[in-house]
Amino acid sequence: MPQESPGTQPSRSKAAASHPGLSLLSEVTATLSAGVFSESAMEEVARLLRRGLSAALCRLWVRVEETRTYKAFCDLTDEPSEQVVAKMSEAIRNGTAEQVPESWESLDLRVPVNHEGERLGLIEICVARDGRETMARDVLSVIANILSPLIASKELSKDLAFEVARRAREIEEQRRFTTKVIDSLPVGLYVIDRHYRVQAWNRKRETGTQGVPREQALGRPIFDVLHRQPRDLLRREFDEVFASGRIQVYESLGEDGRQYRITKIPMRQDDREISHLITIGEDITEWKDVQGQIAQSEKLAAIGQLAAGIMHEINNPLATIGACVDAVSGRAEDLGPEVRAAVDEYLTIMDSEVERCKRIVNNLLDLSRPREAAKISQDVNEVVDETLLLLKHHDRFKGLVLERDLAEDLPKVIAAKDQLIQVFMALMLNAADAMDARGTLRVTTGRNPARNDEVLIALSDSGSGISKGDLQKIFEPFYTTKPQGRGTGLGLSIVYTIVAEHRGRIEVDSTLGRGSTFTVYLPTRAA
Repeated sequence: MPQESPGTQPSRSKAAASHPGLSLLSEVTATLSAGVFSESAMEEVARLLRRGLSAALCRLWVRVEETRTYKAFCDLTDEPSEQVVAKMSEAIRNGTAEQVPESWESLDLRVPVNHEGERLGLIEICVARDGRETMARDVLSVIANILSPLIASKELSKDLAFEVARRAREIEEQRRFTTKVIDSLPVGLYVIDRHYRVQAWNRKRETGTQGVPREQALGRPIFDVLHRQPRDLLRREFDEVFASGRIQVYESLGEDGRQYRITKIPMRQDDREISHLITIGEDITEWKDVQGQIAQSEKLAAIGQLAAGIMHEINNPLATIGACVDAVSGRAEDLGPEVRAAVDEYLTIMDSEVERCKRIVNNLLDLSRPREAAKISQDVNEVVDETLLLLKHHDRFKGLVLERDLAEDLPKVIAAKDQLIQVFMALMLNAADAMDARGTLRVTTGRNPARNDEVLIALSDSGSGISKGDLQKIFEPFYTTKPQGRGTGLGLSIVYTIVAEHRGRIEVDSTLGRGSTFTVYLPTRAA
């Protein structure tokens, strides 16, 4: 087949020029070449169609998904009224828009723009009947096919944008919820990355003696935030968890004197290498106190069982010794005056020591099983006043200054009066001993500020105070800080037992050189 020379080959531009329909399609394609829907591009297509087909009217209708109406893109001279927009939108939705009356002078064409069975828009045009009607139909059909995926992509992009915005809102809400949960935890929590920089810092970490605002902590090296703690020690603790991948738990004493449990937890963000480290600080001071009270109760129970077991074994020989003392005392009259005086002295000592042993045994019995007493409604202030009256003339109280601060209208407690007097008397006598019978004893009653169903009785002295080591043991049987011969170490143990039997509790606050305060809490309802 002979080849045409370059000089005889027709060019694309000449072909387009000789075919108006191809030229129009070329211009429309060029306008839509960006492949992105825009209102300016739709208006330009409408203008090109109007000019290229010498149309009296040309409108490009595109669906507005949010309002279920259709918007017209056209020249200003073809701008439809609101009534026309509403009527055309309804016709396109109902599928009746293509039904237009025939005319001999002009041809009204309405070509639908469909995508996967959905009506996305419509090309409305009015051209003269000049023999180019078929070309106009063909061009509009091709342009409708070109516009179809473009308009569909516009709606898809809106759907994607809506979905992205929805997911972003969900993620933000989840983030706020997670942050709220972390901030609501009653523990201090922070997270660092491998560069030791703070990535999370909950609200609990903003309080306390080392509280730092979140805004001042995030993004900073943890060593600059927790500057009171040794840098090298902190780094070693972090490095050990990063290297081993094991949870580390230890306890520490804060500067405020409270006890804390510190837990360091490795975190793997991508489930492979440890990327972050979570540190949780929990105040366990109250928990430790409760554990101490439980241990104390168990210890007292064990000693009480022991006391109950040996009580009878000791009482029997004591009774025998007492009987022998009485027998010897009855025969002492037959002795000479000098021998009788010596024997009487020995017998007096023996009788005194036997009585002392009996008191110890009875105290052990009270410790193991407090004597049952009728519990009735009692006025705490009256019980305190009666105790003070009994001690008024006691030798250890003559040099004391007594301060009374008894609250009025206190609710009554259900208690055994004699046992409460025994408790208050033991605490007051201990206070007098701590002050060496010289100082101020303050007695206070009132409601417990932390619990409305309790009353408190506080006895404060200005004595020597109790060391922290002794505070842990003062309620143990036979433990005493008094000089030899001045106490058996059973008084506070019995106090503890009686208060516990009344469903109450006793707390001690003491500072060396400044005195002590024993506070008894009793419930206002039946024990």
